[in-house]
Amino acid sequence: MGINLYSDAGTEELMSDHGRMHSPGPDVASSLATGPADPPATGEYFLPRVTSVRARRSAISDKQQATWNRLWPELGRQARDADGPAELIDTREWFGRRAPVVLEIGCGTGTSTLTMAQAEPDIDVVAVEVYRRGLAQLLAAIDRTSRSDPDPATAPVTNIRLVRGDGVDVLTHMFGPGSLTGVRVFFPDPWPKARHHKRRLLQPATVALIADRLRPGGVLHVATDHAGYATPIAEAGDAEPRLRRVSIEFGADLRTDPERLPMSVTRPVTKYEGKAQHAGSPVAELLWERVP
Repeated sequence: MGINLYSDAGTEELMSDHGRMHSPGPDVASSLATGPADPPATGEYFLPRVTSVRARRSAISDKQQATWNRLWPELGRQARDADGPAELIDTREWFGRRAPVVLEIGCGTGTSTLTMAQAEPDIDVVAVEVYRRGLAQLLAAIDRTSRSDPDPATAPVTNIRLVRGDGVDVLTHMFGPGSLTGVRVFFPDPWPKARHHKRRLLQPATVALIADRLRPGGVLHVATDHAGYATPIAEAGDAEPRLRRVSIEFGADLRTDPERLPMSVTRPVTKYEGKAQHAGSPVAELLWERVP
């Protein structure tokens, strides 16, 4: 099936889309969300129905709230409000330039988002996350880069924008066909119980939607440490006629050489992923490109 695995052994521990390891426990999520995962700020509305994420309650610090109040109006948007889903994004207007756009679904606290955006300043990144605390941490990290010394290695990050909401909602309403250079989905919630598999994000219908939003040559990059999820993801991607599998191995054949892809597929290893690898949990890297 061509699944690239790193490490040799499995483990009962899982890693969520936040990159945090957790053990299977009592079911804490419902297919119908009755309220916000954390108290929304004024004017924010949470998705009334989210099936691909777990309900969580978390608070942000006063300092994070101050940063949120200052930066969110410029850098952030809601995928849905009281009037319904957001309108199509004009990325040229939002970023103030014309550049390739990569959508990251489930950015968590944004560790990978920030590092990859810094490595590719010519690519604009839209990071999607349901949980406000993760977005607040990413905003704070972006803000810290603006206070750094004028060194190219620590230059202010200006190529990240944030959306709070469900990834499918964002794909459906905020981006049009052929508008994305890439889509990244790192460590989505595996929903390991069989009765919850329908809540998984990456299913054939979602993969088809991603394929529609990718431009020809665009890339879908997925990483998961859950073997029971890697297989159906691989099957869904390989079954989508508009996608073609790309090997992450460097080779002479340009069709399988990551260096010729329109975006980087080298992602940093977060401390949570490092713990998973140390525990022997395999990580599957899956890549597809949109065929013409």
